[in-house]
Amino acid sequence: MTMLRQARREGRKFLNPVPTTIGGFGTLFKVLPRFLSNKEEKSPRRPVGPFTTDVAAYGVAPESGLRVTWMGHSSMLVEIDGVRVLVDPVWDQRASPMTWAGPKRFFAAPMNLEDLPPVDVVLVSHDHYDHLGETTIRQLSRLESMSGVRWVTSLGVGEILRGYGVKPERISELDWTQSVTVRELEITAVPSRHFSGRSMFNRFETLWSAFVLKTSKHKIYFGADTGWWEGFAEIGVKYGPFDLVMLEIGAFDALWNGIHLGPDGAARAFEALGGSGLMMPIHWGLFDLALHAWRQPIQRLLEVAEAKGIKIWAPEPGRPTEVVMGTEVRSDWWR
Repeated sequence: MTMLRQARREGRKFLNPVPTTIGGFGTLFKVLPRFLSNKEEKSPRRPVGPFTTDVAAYGVAPESGLRVTWMGHSSMLVEIDGVRVLVDPVWDQRASPMTWAGPKRFFAAPMNLEDLPPVDVVLVSHDHYDHLGETTIRQLSRLESMSGVRWVTSLGVGEILRGYGVKPERISELDWTQSVTVRELEITAVPSRHFSGRSMFNRFETLWSAFVLKTSKHKIYFGADTGWWEGFAEIGVKYGPFDLVMLEIGAFDALWNGIHLGPDGAARAFEALGGSGLMMPIHWGLFDLALHAWRQPIQRLLEVAEAKGIKIWAPEPGRPTEVVMGTEVRSDWWR
């Protein structure tokens, strides 16, 4: 029986594709002693960056047809065969419901939102603050250059976007396995193992998704946030092989390994998805969201990749970088 099916609910709450326990207030009590005794470099002791995007680069189409500008964490601009997709845009200073407290970015955004080239799609995977920034969405919704953009997101997230100023007719909400086509690009939502909620009191009321981006020439898997689950193999068979596989490596811990992969889990998921193409690590390098050192995810991933023969594609933040099949990119900006 297929594991790739539309999301199920119990009452108002969406369910994960496999049984998953999400920690509540009790988890805070387990984390607090470790937090207080933690001596890891959880955020950079010395300033990181600044990084600056050369916007003139967007005046020339990528020769390969595929180019990505990683802005840090899970935010990026994807150019795929003539279609531009802004993914999980967070230009906010903090991944938090508050402007005065919460995880603060390690470095400034490499470019201003008003300097973005013309965008065709804004893709928002789920409603967590490190993937959906209120200030960012409000600013984007007011830009004249964004007036014709198609907003693509998971079921239920459209209400949040509308509240931040996005026009309802511009929003496409997808259930798992549903697709929308924008010009030559087909975007399909696929199951992921995570959760949603912008507070402790509205968890699971909107859907969370990974996405497949497909043209006649390229295929990308954007994993967003997910823990390990057995459906990766079926996703690889049905939607792959992928040229670029984007998988989260940061904000991991044994206490929440059901909803985050970490570097070892990401390598395992990459292999399950088919093990072809390039692996792009995301969800790291910008916010302090866990107990590990801020460099640990990428350091560990490179060790695992070396042992498993995985080709890594990890550019410097803000640098428009072409994706060339078989060619690794390993920036040392974080060292």
